[in-house]
Amino acid sequence: MKENLNKSLKIALIQSILHWENPLANREMFGNKIEQIVESVDVIVLPEMFTTGFTMSPGNIDKNEGLITLDWMKKMASTHNSAITGSIVFHDDGKYYNRLFFVEPSGDYQSYDKRHTFTLAGEDKEYTAGTDRLLLLYKGFTICPLVCYDLRFPVWSRNTENFDVLLYIANWPTPRVNAWDALLKARAIENMVYCIGVNRIGEDEVGHKYPGHSSVYDPLGKLVLLSEKEETSIVEIFKNEIDDVRNKLRFLDDRDEFTLLN
Repeated sequence: MKENLNKSLKIALIQSILHWENPLANREMFGNKIEQIVESVDVIVLPEMFTTGFTMSPGNIDKNEGLITLDWMKKMASTHNSAITGSIVFHDDGKYYNRLFFVEPSGDYQSYDKRHTFTLAGEDKEYTAGTDRLLLLYKGFTICPLVCYDLRFPVWSRNTENFDVLLYIANWPTPRVNAWDALLKARAIENMVYCIGVNRIGEDEVGHKYPGHSSVYDPLGKLVLLSEKEETSIVEIFKNEIDDVRNKLRFLDDRDEFTLLN
């Protein structure tokens, strides 16, 4: 029997409102939501900019809040023996980033700076774009975490390294929810991965409404989970399902080879 047949990953998707530019209130809120997860999970996923909402005024946030939230994530991960991921406004060396952290229970962490800043909202003027994609190995699964607008760019998401999971966190608004649904499914199919998207819900202080639609698609694009309300959803994914699909349908063997130039 292959070793990876027993590998699974149980993931909690927290779909929530966000308190505008209020890191303390958001940490307290998500802390309570995490406390309410009664079953053991491997990864807890929070939305994009989960301590502030999608603010284009990062100067309104204390520059120390990024490190405070990172410490909070380490505490939550250790206390609940689960990795925690989400992005926050982060000040570093005189610049602001929309920075995703993936924090393990040990306290070890990796980070990814959003590559595609959302020009329609002026994110490119306030935040510095990242240049490097992150691939991380956790409990036998290789995960590629990306942020919101990255979803629209299939080359950046392309599975050239045989990873298992594409994970998108977002503040994706209601008027373009059809694109969110369609692109998550497309990224799963073309990359033969589990594709997971975690969005926020509610309305922010500048009038943008968010529909949720946090969802999970399997490597053939079948919808595994869809949430349209404020809730925590839990899904379990299996390594052998990925391997079985790829061994039977060897589409990735025919993928184009390319190198991204920054």
